[in-house]
Amino acid sequence: MNTVLVIDDEPKIRTLLSRLIQSEGFEVIESADAKSALKKIANHDIDVVFCDAKLPDADGVELTKKIKTDYPFTEVIVLTAFGNISDGVRATKNGAFDYITKGDDNERIIPLLYRATDKAHLQKRIRDLERHIGDKYSFHSIIGTSHAISDAITLAQKVAPNDTIVLLTGETGTGKEVFAGAIHTASKRVGKNYVALNCSTFGKDMLESELFGHRQGAFTGAVKDKKGLLEEANGGTLFLDEIGEIPLELQAKLLRVIETGEFFKLGDSKPTTVNFRLIAATNRDLKKESDDHRFRADLYYRLNVFEIHLPPLRERQKDIKPLSVYFVEYFCAKTNKPMMVMTKEYVHCLESYKWAGNIRELKNIVERSVILNDTNELTPKYLPPDLQHPVQPDTILSAFDLASVERLHIQKVLQYTNGNKTEAARLLNIGLTTLYRKIEEFNL
Repeated sequence: MNTVLVIDDEPKIRTLLSRLIQSEGFEVIESADAKSALKKIANHDIDVVFCDAKLPDADGVELTKKIKTDYPFTEVIVLTAFGNISDGVRATKNGAFDYITKGDDNERIIPLLYRATDKAHLQKRIRDLERHIGDKYSFHSIIGTSHAISDAITLAQKVAPNDTIVLLTGETGTGKEVFAGAIHTASKRVGKNYVALNCSTFGKDMLESELFGHRQGAFTGAVKDKKGLLEEANGGTLFLDEIGEIPLELQAKLLRVIETGEFFKLGDSKPTTVNFRLIAATNRDLKKESDDHRFRADLYYRLNVFEIHLPPLRERQKDIKPLSVYFVEYFCAKTNKPMMVMTKEYVHCLESYKWAGNIRELKNIVERSVILNDTNELTPKYLPPDLQHPVQPDTILSAFDLASVERLHIQKVLQYTNGNKTEAARLLNIGLTTLYRKIEEFNL
């Protein structure tokens, strides 16, 4: 229920106002002075306050300032005496939602109340959303205690407060987007826009428009001006994922923005000035790409100010179980299923797998298991066939045994193809029926 606090030292006015507000379905709390009012605000979730401009123990206008400072999501409507507009003006400057004149603005009370309540609720929803985003993109949300991931987190935490360009490297699915969001959340730009773009999802022309924006008529279909993401990120952070996919001709324009803080929109003759923090990510070896002239060397060296390499999941074996527990909890809640427990055998299968798709692949596998399972236990039978029978060290006869070498090679190829047997047979240059026979023979 919406809660309103009425502060007035005149009992008749306090009672009349309370009854009027209660008739609209609001819960009303009353106070006769500032001291008791502040205690009630501290002990209740107050949406709107009606406060008299003149109180026995305080100036109501100054009290408004204190309430808005301590409780920014509570809206205050000040009650002024007839003809005393100056109090109302001072109140609005101190953060009051509005002011009304006692006995003269009665018809405004309820409409003002609803508008103030709507604003208070909107502010609280925004606050809750920002908290949720902060939880999602924070270093506390990064799961894992292995040395490899701990080292990466330490580096990210050290660079986050600065405006230094960060280059996140690593295989696909290692959590580069999560790290970028955490760096932004821990930076001095946290209250500003965080804009993310996957550069591999657009062709050259579309990517140029997305990044730099355009003026009306710049090309066929440009029916109105459009802000680019560079401009959207002004004051905040721009995250460019898969930056190695940017065409060479756009790399020069991006380099200019990084170095000068200026760029030209498509079809514009005047430069646009921006100030943003850049975080880039790639699964490519940009040094090799620049050596092979597929990526501008000057842009590479401009980006590679502070590189953080995110390790593949196969180098974080001790993190597989806590990551899996998190995904089980998440997907049980998402699918409205009772909480499930992973058996030792299930965890062993996960920890024995090489995870070519890294955390993203693990997430997908756990989601599949939760969907298939109708009990409270996750066992290996809910895993894809290729994960159900991990290699046991004592089953390998010898490093020189031909059958052992063949078995290991087939298993690695199956892991590389994520269990796609047709693709595995093609890579092995054998028939599909032969592959199935080998899988049965080697109990893969």
